[in-house]
Amino acid sequence: MKTALLLIDHGSARAKANELLAEVALLVRALSGLEVVEYAHMELAEPTIAQAFEACARAGADLVIVHPYFLAPGNHSTQDIPRLAGEAAARHPRLRYRVTEPLGLHAKIAEVVLERTGLPSVRDQPKVTPAA
Repeated sequence: MKTALLLIDHGSARAKANELLAEVALLVRALSGLEVVEYAHMELAEPTIAQAFEACARAGADLVIVHPYFLAPGNHSTQDIPRLAGEAAARHPRLRYRVTEPLGLHAKIAEVVLERTGLPSVRDQPKVTPAA
């Protein structure tokens, strides 16, 4: 079985914003070792979800894991993306898919927030042991 990962963000009218997801897909591919890591934008830009499913099918994927690249479980990640993924998957009957939760609450996200803001993590603080 060949698994593909499909990262989906909202999409933007700004090309630079859309390019970020392509870079994330490259990083995930390198880190995961997966052969097929695609990305798509829900709206406003290409590749679309349908185009990305087509790329996964052409690459020989049997299963597409759809990951909404969103922080919160709002309407886009819980309703729109599953609907659009289902419509795209329907064009490829042999292709199974499942939609994951969005990024959501995770300790590593908190670590990134602290790193980006330049604030230390208590985990980074040296441990001080009292003198005997």
